[in-house]
Amino acid sequence: MKKKLIVFWVVLFAAVLLLNYSFAGNIKEPSAAGTFYPDNPKELSKMVDSLISGANPQKSDTDAFILIVPHAGYGFSGQAVAAAYKLLKPKKYKTVIIIGTGHHYGFSGVSVYPQGQFITPLGSVEVDKEFARKLLDQDKDIYFQPLAFEKEHSVEVQLPFLQRSLKGFKIVPIVTGDCTLSTCNKLALLLKSAIAGRNDVLIVVSTDLYHGYDFEEAERMDSLTISFINNMDAEVLYYGLRDGKLQMCGGFGVVSAINLARYLGYDKPSLIDYTHSSRVTGKMIKGIWTVGYASIVIDSKREDNAMLNKEERKKLLKIARSSIENYLKTGEKLSLSETDPLLLEELGAFVTLHKRGELRGCIGNIIGRGPLYLTIRDMAVESATGDPRFSKVTLDELKDIDIEISVLSSMKKTDNPDDIRLGIDGVLVRKGFRSGVFLPQVATETGWSKDEFMSNLCAHKAGLSPDAWKGDGIEIYTFTAEIFSEKEL
Repeated sequence: MKKKLIVFWVVLFAAVLLLNYSFAGNIKEPSAAGTFYPDNPKELSKMVDSLISGANPQKSDTDAFILIVPHAGYGFSGQAVAAAYKLLKPKKYKTVIIIGTGHHYGFSGVSVYPQGQFITPLGSVEVDKEFARKLLDQDKDIYFQPLAFEKEHSVEVQLPFLQRSLKGFKIVPIVTGDCTLSTCNKLALLLKSAIAGRNDVLIVVSTDLYHGYDFEEAERMDSLTISFINNMDAEVLYYGLRDGKLQMCGGFGVVSAINLARYLGYDKPSLIDYTHSSRVTGKMIKGIWTVGYASIVIDSKREDNAMLNKEERKKLLKIARSSIENYLKTGEKLSLSETDPLLLEELGAFVTLHKRGELRGCIGNIIGRGPLYLTIRDMAVESATGDPRFSKVTLDELKDIDIEISVLSSMKKTDNPDDIRLGIDGVLVRKGFRSGVFLPQVATETGWSKDEFMSNLCAHKAGLSPDAWKGDGIEIYTFTAEIFSEKEL
């Protein structure tokens, strides 16, 4: 009985502590003031302003979307940090997502601070609870772990720079623990969904680079790490960190940010500044503890707005050919797995087969119904064996088949056929239960005028009268396609 009573009081005491913490947790007091940066407001403001004023980044102000910046004490990494913050346009950003990393509390997954305020000597910053809500309770690995923030400096040290650089913003504080590559991808996907076309969101990833006792090794390893960031190769970066070939204490946040940038069509990053603690202190001697600091910005979208890079296109074409060959030999679907976040996207796609320049099969999904790489697998097999216009492709003739893939954007409804761009837009027409679709390349391959394109679409694909697209009750949707083939690659 006595043991039960003790257990009861221990449990009750713990519950009260947890309840009190949950209420107090809405206000995050500073834990790094006075150590990583000054705790006197005037001294802190003067220091941050002086660092930003003295910074000389290689770029001028930009429409920065992602900043990768250090989080050491200001006396060590402050100049590298300031070079990145000097790029920002003060009135552009309404929400700043700060992705830090856990230094004091070990946990798995990603912790997102849900609501409240973060305090610094310069005042309070409100958490964007509406944005945070879109990240929480979506996946078991992305949740709120209050202890991840209790003593953590990696998020906090960014705040004074933000407070002196921006006006009227809210923050979404995030701390990464031990993350799988899948968790990094999930965070990127949730961020993509939560941003949903906004152009007033800034991502700040807080990370230092090399930690060790050899400044020359720091420079070599950091150069390699930065090269993988510049190549936006998130998977190689992740496993390089796991294998110890690369070093970043906030590396999982960087992996997530790179995936997010690729999802949204951003171009390669730019290095703004690099240094390390031995260089800052002037003690370029082996055996002195050295930490690497880099500031990197991602600020521009690819001019061609391509979704997929060359390697991803090659991988999808290989999947298509291997899937057809495997099915023709075994009658079974090819077993596949994939980690590339873009190939895991639910996107519509068509697989087209040509034999000596002549169409040999074409089937696809307008709307994504599963991961892109599995859609390509399934549509490749259907194009080879299920297109009712052609006999099934045989194993002997597969060597003569050229495979083309079209990855589709989302549909946009239009009320004006004049807006259709021949050779750029694919078109879907629908009236009642009848519908038909032409891919963008149909106009290029046939040389049709717009009238011929639309009339043939209605008559031969939708089973409607040729001029149905000019009448009432017709729905017209356009989309774009990223088209690539084995012949090209």
